[in-house]
Amino acid sequence: MPADDPYLWLEDVTGEDALAWVRAQNERTLGALSGSEEFEALRAGVLAALDSDERIPYVRRRGEFLYNYWQDAEHPRGLWRRTTLDSYRDERPDWQVLLDLDAVAAAEGENWVWKGAAVLRPEYRLALVQLSRGGADAVVVREFDLEAGDFVSGGFSLPEAKSSVGWLDADRVFVGTDFGPGTLTSSGYPRVVKEWRRGTPLDTATVVYAGKTDDVWNRAHHDSTEGFERTFVRRAMTFYTAEKFLRADDGGLVRIEVPDDAETDVHREWLLIGLRTPWTVGATTHPAGALLATPFDDFLAGGRELTTLFTPDAHTSLTGHVWTRNHLVLSILRDVQTRMEVLTPGPDGWSREPLAGVREFETADVVGTDPHQSDEYLISSSGYTVPSELRLGHVGGEVEVLKRAPAFFDAEGMTVAQHFATSDDGTRVPYFVVTPPGGPGGPTLLNAYGGFEVSLRPGYNSAAGLGWLSRGGTYVVANLRGGGEYGPEWHQSALRENRSRAYEDCAAVARDLVARGITTPERLGIRGGSNGGLLVGVMLTRYPELFGAIVCQVPLLDMKRYHLLLAGASWMAEYGDPDEPADWEFIKEYSPYQNARAGRPYPPTLFMTSTRDDRVHPGHARKMVAKLHDLGYDVPYHENIEGGHGAAADNEQSAFMWALTYTFLWDTLAE
Repeated sequence: MPADDPYLWLEDVTGEDALAWVRAQNERTLGALSGSEEFEALRAGVLAALDSDERIPYVRRRGEFLYNYWQDAEHPRGLWRRTTLDSYRDERPDWQVLLDLDAVAAAEGENWVWKGAAVLRPEYRLALVQLSRGGADAVVVREFDLEAGDFVSGGFSLPEAKSSVGWLDADRVFVGTDFGPGTLTSSGYPRVVKEWRRGTPLDTATVVYAGKTDDVWNRAHHDSTEGFERTFVRRAMTFYTAEKFLRADDGGLVRIEVPDDAETDVHREWLLIGLRTPWTVGATTHPAGALLATPFDDFLAGGRELTTLFTPDAHTSLTGHVWTRNHLVLSILRDVQTRMEVLTPGPDGWSREPLAGVREFETADVVGTDPHQSDEYLISSSGYTVPSELRLGHVGGEVEVLKRAPAFFDAEGMTVAQHFATSDDGTRVPYFVVTPPGGPGGPTLLNAYGGFEVSLRPGYNSAAGLGWLSRGGTYVVANLRGGGEYGPEWHQSALRENRSRAYEDCAAVARDLVARGITTPERLGIRGGSNGGLLVGVMLTRYPELFGAIVCQVPLLDMKRYHLLLAGASWMAEYGDPDEPADWEFIKEYSPYQNARAGRPYPPTLFMTSTRDDRVHPGHARKMVAKLHDLGYDVPYHENIEGGHGAAADNEQSAFMWALTYTFLWDTLAE
């Protein structure tokens, strides 16, 4: 065992000694936080909201049916089911159950968690169902017949792995999986993609593409749009760069000559190009964050006539786009508030008009379209105090409210405001504040992430409403650099050697909350998970005086070894390579595990993770807690045996996790 890491034994995920340590920590933490009347009431309230039959059953159209995956008290593992649009309009739709995952789990003695299904169009009869043990990223794949309502005997099937799989036609699939030694990347994802024909052994499948070991992943995808059938291959060299290819009929690959860090989307005759960095074509330089369009075949033949569909500015970024059959819907953020536009190609170029119905301090998302057949779209919207609403529209037509979710907490008298803090280098950092009727000054919870282009936007959260807002707590969401709220430059400004900017932004928001009289350091808590867990780990070790409590969930913390653990190597474009001395020089300045010290004014901190998290290794949290204990800090720890990177495998586990979180924060900050 290395002398500089005496806790390395805790990286043995299922080792007897490590799990004995976990069980002892769990017993101690649950004894202190769970079991009270207040805890049980909160857990039951959150569970009732998560299991409520009044929730919106979000659907995806596949042909004539709308498909939904549903979990409730009677079906904690869940039901995969479908109905028609006419029936879905009813208060109680008539659902046809396709797969009862609780029944399958019971019959097979497995703790299955649903991970989705790829359905073959246009017949929509065959599906490739993905199931995970305990919520891990690794899945098993099984072919399912939607008409027969059962798995296909002798059909396509893959053992547990971090696989990628998709249909080519009824008798062929593209598959990337663990084919044996040397077939995975250093990040643990498929290095080799193959074409696999029905009825043949997997080891006889034909290689489509083989990347390099230090790639992140490689995969193939078939577009079955009638008249525009194409197959694409994508080689991801890093988390943000990839080579894109069109696969010719003879199996050869034709490079799509766009920048490696650009995102591409091909729909019918159009190629869309989203830029992360500026791109000069001819005499024109297109800025980072722009969205460009060009005829796909012309571009492949060497043409470079590009039409700009979106150009960012200092306040505005493109957060996403989605096609209907004949139109393109853009989702745009202006100072982290949503607006949408509909763009339509025509003989005189692209026309645009707004998509109405998006309200202030709410987030709207197109959650479903039917790009092969119609201009139908489903749009969902919600706000911090406004429950979700699902609407059905057709571009150019009327919009119909299909479903409204109930309110799971009383938001009467609550207010929502947006403020801006000034970071150390003068950058204005936006954040939202939801204030309860009693006004500012009480316990306050700050939520933040600051990485991987993730945007934290307004949205309804029943657990936060029940566990925090309805008890009189103020709820804050910060939009730090490293996220995607202001486009690629906002993200890239906090990469690698500039990572500390995200942490400076977070500290600036904490100070601004105090300066505005919203709270005090003693009554300010912060919560973050995954990359956000790293963020709050830095708040603990670098800015402890700013907070009265911290909750650190499924975190990265040991940045010296993160790239050696599970999927960690895939994130080196975000953080840097700690094996490179120059990179370690800036990583070591903030890595929480290496920077934990005795005698510091660390606030009470709860660490939470999952044994089944095969994305961020549970060893990060385990080792940090063990080190803090030996340094003299009495920090609680809880590790869910199931749950994957989400830390919970079903609603009951989620309710328990949130009850622990909010009980710890309230007990610490409200007293």
